[in-house]
Amino acid sequence: MVAARLLERLKEAVKDAPDFPRPGILFKDIMPVFQDPKLVSDTCAALVEEVENVGKPDVIIGIEARGFLIGPIMAQKMGIPFVAIRKKGKLPRECFSVKYEKEYGVEEFDMQKDALTPGQKVVVVDDLLATGGTLEAAAKLCDMAKATVIAHCIMFELDFLKGRDRLTHPVVSLVRY
Repeated sequence: MVAARLLERLKEAVKDAPDFPRPGILFKDIMPVFQDPKLVSDTCAALVEEVENVGKPDVIIGIEARGFLIGPIMAQKMGIPFVAIRKKGKLPRECFSVKYEKEYGVEEFDMQKDALTPGQKVVVVDDLLATGGTLEAAAKLCDMAKATVIAHCIMFELDFLKGRDRLTHPVVSLVRY
């Protein structure tokens, strides 16, 4: 069970940015969380605990870019590897690729074909769950590698966008708006 005080600290750290990146969007800026090393450590420890309640992954997958901020810390705490999912063209060697619709347009992600082995259990980590397109695309890349997604792990979730509804794997999140 995540301590109520940690959830309060996370909510206090997040800053609202109205009309960003375009008019009508209320952007949740999580970057102030990373100005507090204790809050980052406590957040990652809580996410690890929540993930372990779902199962024991073999690999943590981090989605560019903010999944790179918490994913490696979680992987290190769990003593397991970290694998990156990056925007198209950012990874060398042969990659799996998937296009997906995001809140602001179409994007494409890559994951190196040799990053996972068939049958590995993975947890996909990102900062925020909005419409679910990013996490759905990441799960498709894991499927292409014949790995098994056991959970999506998120710091913040925007419930009103119903992103959880389009995902087929359990979702672990700390703060829900």
